[in-house]
Amino acid sequence: MRFLAVLFFAALLSACSSAPSQLNSADKTPSLSNTPETKNQLIQMHREWKGVPYRLGGMGKGGIDCSGFVLLTLQSRFGVQLPRTTAQQKEMGKSVSKSQLRAGDLVFFKTGWSTRHVGIYIGDSQFLHASTSQGVMISSLNNSYWKQKYWLSRRL
Repeated sequence: MRFLAVLFFAALLSACSSAPSQLNSADKTPSLSNTPETKNQLIQMHREWKGVPYRLGGMGKGGIDCSGFVLLTLQSRFGVQLPRTTAQQKEMGKSVSKSQLRAGDLVFFKTGWSTRHVGIYIGDSQFLHASTSQGVMISSLNNSYWKQKYWLSRRL
């Protein structure tokens, strides 16, 4: 079963990487690439979800956690399927350095001894995420807290 999941994801990745940067005429879903449309879709998601409270295991407007928000955003805005947890999401795609981040890249943080956090980079050192304290919001990687907690980034 895991082998089939890996094959499916490989096919998904190759489809995403070769997709045009504009809307796909068949399904009207923008590709996940470094285009103004990627950033626009992420900003629109922020507008729709801003302030929705954090709730561990949540997947709706009544409350959502960080990995659930990333999963829902990439699925609804770009048609990209991701696993549910931060631990699983950090294994997806390929590693990318902080200095090479592009809109749509996943950014991961070590927020505690065993606690991890994930968000989606939108550009200009900012990322979209579901924060435990303020719910869905945009934060800066240059913020002293996030700068200290930054761990790794992945490109899907």
